[in-house]
Amino acid sequence: MTMAHAAAEPYRRALAMVGDSEIRVDGICHPRFTAVADAFACNFTTHNEAGASVSVVQDGRVVVDLWGGIADPATGRAWDRDTVVVVFSATKGATALCLHLLAARGRLDLDAPIADVWPDFAAHGKGRATARMILDHSIGLPVIRARLKVDCLTDPDYMVAHLADETPFWEPGTRTGYHPLTMGFLAGELIRRVDGRDLGDFFADEIARPLGLDFWIGLPEAREPRVAPVIVHRPVRDVPPSPFLMAAREAGSIQNLFVFNHGDWAARGVNTRAGRAAVIGAASGVTNARGLAGMYAALLAPAGDPLGLGGDRIARFADPMGATQMDATLLQPTCFGPGFMLRMDNRGRPGNPDSLIIGRSAFGHVGAGGSVGFADPDHGLAFGYAMTRMGPGLLLNPRGQSLVDAAYRCL
Repeated sequence: MTMAHAAAEPYRRALAMVGDSEIRVDGICHPRFTAVADAFACNFTTHNEAGASVSVVQDGRVVVDLWGGIADPATGRAWDRDTVVVVFSATKGATALCLHLLAARGRLDLDAPIADVWPDFAAHGKGRATARMILDHSIGLPVIRARLKVDCLTDPDYMVAHLADETPFWEPGTRTGYHPLTMGFLAGELIRRVDGRDLGDFFADEIARPLGLDFWIGLPEAREPRVAPVIVHRPVRDVPPSPFLMAAREAGSIQNLFVFNHGDWAARGVNTRAGRAAVIGAASGVTNARGLAGMYAALLAPAGDPLGLGGDRIARFADPMGATQMDATLLQPTCFGPGFMLRMDNRGRPGNPDSLIIGRSAFGHVGAGGSVGFADPDHGLAFGYAMTRMGPGLLLNPRGQSLVDAAYRCL
């Protein structure tokens, strides 16, 4: 799928010097969307952005495609047009599309028991759990109780065996609790059993390559020179802990198991060749803003449904399936469609929970540190943002939200 530029103009702006490197923003921007370019530049000058990209598609035409900053602080390499980075949980939207594509082709019934194709999964009260419960985070397996090995996330067979043998934290389908990492292994095993290919190959063959996306779940070695290393966020001292972090101090809690029982991929492996080659369907996607926006643009008119998902199915992506005032994992209000995050406006709530302020018909997904991609059918809008320096919070942080807000102001 190719997208035209909507009379977008070349954009080049020098911002500042960081050490011996001049920070520059390059790309294209339609005059109507200069507020996005201004917000993107502001992130570098006032919000400690290191390297990043932002892309906006409206009505099938690219109106913003910007990149800038430093891709690799160790070498001073600049972020260029084709730089890519790990986008963490923004990967989940891509993984969800793989399940929906199999369903659209009649090869997977999202409402049938998972045990129909994965018999061992029925153990410990999971016999009636369905694929749809994976998508809406209600299946009851947000974490694993058993102590996991250090390289667990790069060993899908190991994770899948533990998930089949795990007792759910609640009766599947009765409660919503975000599944930060297990969602990808559950979905990936379903895809492997139904299709024969692993998640990474299926996504590459059926979605990324047909749409012309620089987007991988399991990065090929040839693409390594284009990768920007992730700069891991270090929490600021003396900031009151969130309810999530408070609960993480309690041994055996969902929050504690997530923080302390998922190996070392997020802290160390993410910036290694092995870590980026790993097929982690909830977290290891490698792309840039153009890849995220391009994937979601394919779900909007006038793209013409190039994946063959069907208009009715796509229309239901924005239907709330798992809305709750107390997410069992994040301990704040959340709202999920079938595989996608929906608008979560938690501004002004006690405890200052995080938000994702997008349109009321929009669907997409954030990634740890602030990456985000989404589609908004009401406005014909697709959006992507990817960056190297992770920010705070569980959902969208101020850098990403400022870009989303600017895009909506331009409509």
